[in-house]
Amino acid sequence: MAQVLRVEQLSKSFPGVVAVNDVSFELGEGEILALVGGNGAGKTTLGLLLSGIHHPDTGRMFLCDRLVDFASPNAAIRAGVGMVFQELSLVGGLSISENLFANRQPVGRMSLIKWRDLYGQTAEFLRRFNLDLDPRRLVKTLSMGQQQILEILKAISNNPKVLILDEPTSSLTESELGYLFENVHTLRTQGMSFIYITHKLREVFQIADRVMVMRDGRYIASTPVRQVMEQDLVGMMVGREIVNMYGAASNALGPEYFRVEGLTKTGVFENLSLRLRRGEILGLAGLVGARRSDAARTIVGADTKDSGRVVLNGRVQEIISPADAIRRGIAYLTEDRKEGGLFVNMPVRDNLIAPSLRRFVSRLDLLSSRKIEHYASEKIQEYSIVTPSSATKVIKLSGGNQQKVFIAAWMGIHPEVIILDEPTRGVDVGARAEIYRILRESAATGAGIIMISSDLPELIGMCDRIVVMHQGRITGELTREEFSEERILTYAAGLALPAAQAPRAAAEEHP
Repeated sequence: MAQVLRVEQLSKSFPGVVAVNDVSFELGEGEILALVGGNGAGKTTLGLLLSGIHHPDTGRMFLCDRLVDFASPNAAIRAGVGMVFQELSLVGGLSISENLFANRQPVGRMSLIKWRDLYGQTAEFLRRFNLDLDPRRLVKTLSMGQQQILEILKAISNNPKVLILDEPTSSLTESELGYLFENVHTLRTQGMSFIYITHKLREVFQIADRVMVMRDGRYIASTPVRQVMEQDLVGMMVGREIVNMYGAASNALGPEYFRVEGLTKTGVFENLSLRLRRGEILGLAGLVGARRSDAARTIVGADTKDSGRVVLNGRVQEIISPADAIRRGIAYLTEDRKEGGLFVNMPVRDNLIAPSLRRFVSRLDLLSSRKIEHYASEKIQEYSIVTPSSATKVIKLSGGNQQKVFIAAWMGIHPEVIILDEPTRGVDVGARAEIYRILRESAATGAGIIMISSDLPELIGMCDRIVVMHQGRITGELTREEFSEERILTYAAGLALPAAQAPRAAAEEHP
C-alpha cells in the first residue's frame, strides 16, 4: 500500500497542557485508520494540526512524500487534507447548494453566481451519493442526521486525498450510519484515505482497516483491526483493565412508585404511559424522531402537556415547570449539557451547587463561600472529577469530566426520579465506566432512573427494562431476558416482531 501521509514527532502545547506529545504515524492510500482514546487524549488536536487549524510546535508532516507546513485550513484543503468537525459548520438559512459549494460557486460576468449551473452541479453531486434532496432546500429544514451527512459531503466535494472525520456519527440513525459507511468504503476503493476519530469502539470494527490509540497526548499503539479485541482497546485507552464496564444489575428492585399515565402533547407524542420501580433503570429507546426527549421535557414541565398525569408515591403531581419537578425530587439531565445543562463559563463549584442553592444560604440570605468550597471538594472527590481546582471553568474540562460535573450537580438534590438524556454522548470509555458506577450506586439507594439513549449496547448493559418509542408512541417493552438489538430496532422502526419473538406487550401486562 502506497503511503499518503507521514507524521514525524508532532507536538503541540497550550498553556498548562501538552495536547499532542511527540506523535508519529503513517497513513496508506485508500486506508481507513480509526483514531481512539479517552477525552483529553489529543485526538481532535491531532486532527486540527493535520488540517492546518493549529500549527505544531515541533515535528514534520509529509503528504505524498512532500514536506508540508499548512499556514491555514484553506492551504490544507488545497493540498488535499480536509476535516469534518463534531460541531456542524453549515449555515441553516442557506440552501444545500450554497453550503456545499460555499466560496466555490460558478460565477459569470461581474462575479454574479450562475444559479442554474450551481443547482445542476449540486444535483449531479447528490446523485453521485444517492441522495434525493432538492439543491434549493434550506439546510435548517433537514434533520440533524441529514445535516451531518451534508457536512461530510461538503468536505468530500473538495476531493481530498485525506479526510479526517471527528465523531461523525453522533447524530446519525442506524440507516444513515449504514449509508455513511457504504460511501466511505466506496471512496476508499477510489484511493481516498480516512482518519476516523470515534469514541464508539463498535464502529472501529465496522469501518476501519487499522486502529491507532492515543492517551494523554501520546501515541500508544497501532494495530490492524482484525488482530485486536474491544477489551484490548479499552485497556490501552484508559491504561488499566476494565472488566465489566456496566457493572452488575440488581436483582432486588423495590415497589412501583412512579408512573406517567396517558401523557399527550398533540402532534408530538400520544398516550405515553410509563412505570418505574425503586432501584430500577428503565431504558427509553428509539430512532431520531421518536420524541423521547420531548416526552422527558414534558414530564418535568419544561414543555406543556395537553393531557395525562404524573404520579409519584401514589399522589398526582402538578408539574408545570422544571422548578416544580425539582421540588418533587424529579431531575432531568438534558442531552445537550453545554447549551441546556451547564454554565460552561462558570467555575466547577458554581455548577455543582446550581440546582440546590438554598442549601448554601446563611441566615442573612448570603451564600456561604466556606460551605460551597467544602461541598465542591467533596463532590469532586466522590465523582472522580479531574480538574485543577473547584475554581476552574467547566469549559476547560474534558467532555467526560463535564458530564460528571453535570451528574454530580443534579445528584445534589437527592432526586427520587432521575431522567438522563444521552448520558454518555461524547464521553470516553473510562469516564463512561465511572458514570455507570455512579448510576448503579444511585439506583442501589432506591432512586429510579429513566435512561434515554441511542447507544443500544449501553441500554442492554445498564437497564432492567427497555421501553421503545416510534414517532411519539410506545411500540414495545422488553425485560432483561428479552433484550436484543434486533428486537429493539424492530420496535423502533414501528414494525411488529414475529409472534415467536414478541414479548408480552406492556398494555397486556397492565390493562
